[in-house]
Amino acid sequence: MTETRADRFARELSELKIPDPAVGRGNLWLRIGAGLMVSGPALAVLAYFLAHNTSDPLAQRDAVVLALVGVALSVVGAALFVRYSLTGVLRFWMARQSYDLDQLGERLSQSRIPLDDDAAPVR
Repeated sequence: MTETRADRFARELSELKIPDPAVGRGNLWLRIGAGLMVSGPALAVLAYFLAHNTSDPLAQRDAVVLALVGVALSVVGAALFVRYSLTGVLRFWMARQSYDLDQLGERLSQSRIPLDDDAAPVR
């Protein structure tokens, strides 16, 4: 019985015991990061209007703090979004790299090209 390359690749990945990304919470964190990136600037704009619609310095300072919290939420959201969006890309890249190296190893083991260890010393 011949096993296709895709079946063998899936079997080898299951032997590595890499957690399935569909089961993980990566998509949830990706959505949370995108939500924070949107809600952070919205909170900062709201704080801008709160600060400019009052002459009370205490209320203005509260609005400035609220705006800084919005900026911080936006930065944290961007970091979460970048981290979890790159995770999927890097996971695929690493699996593809592993597959390509395996194919190269098979070709080298089947070829009759002498490797550096097998080659005669050059004088």
